[in-house]
Amino acid sequence: MIRTIDLLTDHPFLAGLPQPWLERLSFQSHPVVRNGGQRLFHEGSRADRFWLLRSGRISLDFHVAGRGDIAIDTVEAGSVLGWSWLYPPYRWRFGAVAVEQTLAIECDGPGVRRLLADDPAFGHELTGRFMGVVVGRLQATRVRLSELYGYPASA
Repeated sequence: MIRTIDLLTDHPFLAGLPQPWLERLSFQSHPVVRNGGQRLFHEGSRADRFWLLRSGRISLDFHVAGRGDIAIDTVEAGSVLGWSWLYPPYRWRFGAVAVEQTLAIECDGPGVRRLLADDPAFGHELTGRFMGVVVGRLQATRVRLSELYGYPASA
């Protein structure tokens, strides 16, 4: 059986982290399977975990009155899902549903926040990695919006 520490060591998001940090993180983590169509969380609900995807795809969505949940992005294997657990008010900014069977490592948000508070160097490193995720998603949203609305044709 594969240990959680081995799964963390092999995940690209955590590449290069010192072994002691990965060991501490492993106590706040466990492998999970989410089946296609299974909702992981709803926009606005309490954010208390994140996932390191090993395989599969997760669709990010948000609710639009009169239209339901609208997909806006897809998170794939090798990436991380969820950053709202790290920043108050600890509420999901989007919803998420598995597109297909997805294998992931689920990490406990409050437990990881305690680890980061106890070790400022670890906190700085992991927070910086999550900020990269936030910036990447913001940039992807910007590109999608410019494709959706485009620029008006010049007269």
